Amino acid sequence: MAIKAIVVDLDRTLLHTDKTISPYTAEVFKKCKQKGITLMVATARPYRTMTQFCDIIDFDAISVTNGARIICGDYRKEYGLCTESADRILTALKNYPDFRVTLETGEEAYSNKPIEDYDSVISDDLAAVARSEGAIKILIGFDTPDVLETVKKMLSDDLYYTVANGHLIQIMSKSATKWSGVKDMLDISNISATETAYFGDDHDDVEPIRMCGVGVAVSNAIDEVKAVADHIAESNDDDGVAKFIERYIL
Repeated sequence: MAIKAIVVDLDRTLLHTDKTISPYTAEVFKKCKQKGITLMVATARPYRTMTQFCDIIDFDAISVTNGARIICGDYRKEYGLCTESADRILTALKNYPDFRVTLETGEEAYSNKPIEDYDSVISDDLAAVARSEGAIKILIGFDTPDVLETVKKMLSDDLYYTVANGHLIQIMSKSATKWSGVKDMLDISNISATETAYFGDDHDDVEPIRMCGVGVAVSNAIDEVKAVADHIAESNDDDGVAKFIERYIL
């Protein structure tokens, strides 16, 4: 495959379930760099949680928070929620105290209640935080369909939502998507989508998998991703991404 750029999702794709990168995967990505292949990551994670992985793999460009922030050398771009929309939806969510709500400002996470395995500052007025620090993404955990239906009715025309891991609603600006982040990184790097291989597993990965020259789903991906992928790699815990790269790209 004549591939100039490799773009990978992190959780449930490149990372093992225990959130580690194997030495084998690190070595394969090192070989990619040596061959001149540009390495990019496109993740729903915020930037502050990326350092440990960037220490292992020398990514050339990073798209975090579902495309809301792009970092490529000295280039920085951010697509946050507008102040009015963030204020309106966070104020509305206060009427549902049982909802688990988190606000990502880009630099910090704030939640209305403690959330297991998520490091955030507890605040009883997320709308005030958003007015002060801005809003990159709003997340709402849900256990029943009625929560999702309630949240969908709150969205204004400039916002959209996706569902991650089957139980987490992510609300973002329509300017911030996985694909828009990938396209920004490719444009900056002067690489076409047809020269790019993309690896993913969840709803946000469907569009970039369809738009890139080679779209690869890991075997643990949701069915919607597998349905549009050109290839199915082994699972994240079996180093599927690295094995595919070594066999078909390197």
